Amino acid sequence: MFADTHNHTCHFSPDAEMTIDELISSAADRKIGIVGITEHYEYDNPDPADIIGTFDLEEYGKAFEEWKKKAGDIILLKGIEFGYQTHTAEIIDKISSENSFDQVILSNHLFRGLDVYFSKECYLVDRITRHKEYIGKMAEMADKCRNYDIIGHYDYVNRFNPVKEETVFYEDCKKEFDDLFEVMISKEKALEINTRSIESQIRRFSPYIMPDKAVLKRYLDMGGKLISLGSDSHSSETLGIHFRKTCEYLKMNGVNEVVYFKDRKPLLLTI
Repeated sequence: MFADTHNHTCHFSPDAEMTIDELISSAADRKIGIVGITEHYEYDNPDPADIIGTFDLEEYGKAFEEWKKKAGDIILLKGIEFGYQTHTAEIIDKISSENSFDQVILSNHLFRGLDVYFSKECYLVDRITRHKEYIGKMAEMADKCRNYDIIGHYDYVNRFNPVKEETVFYEDCKKEFDDLFEVMISKEKALEINTRSIESQIRRFSPYIMPDKAVLKRYLDMGGKLISLGSDSHSSETLGIHFRKTCEYLKMNGVNEVVYFKDRKPLLLTI
């Protein structure tokens, strides 16, 4: 059984196409027994091109209770994905503490104030500078926020990169990765392996399909134990995408368990 901890529906994430019925049907077909719904919440989004903002958390709570009734044997996890900015750390922690989530994903979608999905300006910056800045911001995010469970898609900055020979290499920004991992491990937060990023690499015929081995090795060597799998699905056909091959890759690199969160508590699955 797989746990897919990162997914979006069209009901509360405006960039998603998937209905809750489609999500449940796809999970049953693909034998994904545990599905995290982590709707986007971007407080004070600075990007004028970005359609993602905030939503009514009370309405989400009511809808989720109805979704659970539909899910049958599928375990649905009520989650949220916060987009981070330096000045939003306090509000993120406040919302997390005031709502009954199973899991909270903390993500950075921005590079110099623009979401890399809408703006490709970050790819005009040389790779090492880009990665130092982006991972450095994630280290800040992990440190400034307290009330979260998972650090989402550390490689998001590379997802729309036109250069197929690139990925987020540990060698590019050792200090920044070490700072990120030190904080995460001390707070017992999970590192997400995002398989939508893997799909993006496959689509552009990159030689670097899987996450950089050096990133995983350093996280484990520093004492990291919590790794989650998320497909970051916005449509039903990508739910659990590449999970089998990703689990094989993780096992080859010393990871034998993945984590999901229920009532904000970590639960481990053997892969």
